[in-house]
Amino acid sequence: MYKKIGVLLIFLLFSIFSIFATSTEASVSHLIVINKKNNQLAYYQNGKLTKIFPVGTGRSASLTPEGHFKIVNKIKNRPYYKDKIPGGSPKNPLGNRWLGLNARGTWGTTYAIHGNNNSSSIGYYVSAGCIRMHNDQVEWLFNTVPVNTPVIITTSTKGFNSIASANGYKVSGSVEVSTPAVSTILKKGSKGTAVKHLQSKLHSLGFNPNGIDGVFGSGTERAVKQYQTSKGLKVDGIVGPATLKSLGL
Repeated sequence: MYKKIGVLLIFLLFSIFSIFATSTEASVSHLIVINKKNNQLAYYQNGKLTKIFPVGTGRSASLTPEGHFKIVNKIKNRPYYKDKIPGGSPKNPLGNRWLGLNARGTWGTTYAIHGNNNSSSIGYYVSAGCIRMHNDQVEWLFNTVPVNTPVIITTSTKGFNSIASANGYKVSGSVEVSTPAVSTILKKGSKGTAVKHLQSKLHSLGFNPNGIDGVFGSGTERAVKQYQTSKGLKVDGIVGPATLKSLGL
């Protein structure tokens, strides 16, 4: 009799373990994974990779916390209290949306995924610990994800699907990095993701910018002038509204 009870207990324990193991690999409605290695943010919906955005992270590796977190608050036009800059001001370094994280004992007041007032900083190690995004892209994310969305932050050479799977999520899919809307004039001295996309576009059209590094230097200026000449545009080496429209950026 005791032997039968023992076998039954082992079977029950095995069943409970199997259920738990399956649940740790369950998909969720929303998931965000941030990889500091390439400064990119991936968004999953119902286990499907939907968007990848460029981001800016901490100036040093220790500034942006790593681990498992959740979005605990969502704020539109959060004031920058340190310098008393009101929310919505073009001078506000927090941009137009704030997604607060429960990191390092804080509750959405210190660490966040947020916008910025310097789009050229996106893609680089520039912040005091937060994750910066282009304003139009963080606004999309803000409108899409709810409070309590899980967020994984790591530094890894693995792809996003591998990172998510290693953390117990069933995921799939593949997408290209989302191109930010270019709303500013690009010219010699400009830096950032928007310049990278410009350089990539020029290169694909056969105009050599002398590298795709996010820095608008002499090579990029020369390529822009060559493109402008080919399209009958004003040849000034400055990527303003007319050149942006022609390039489809």
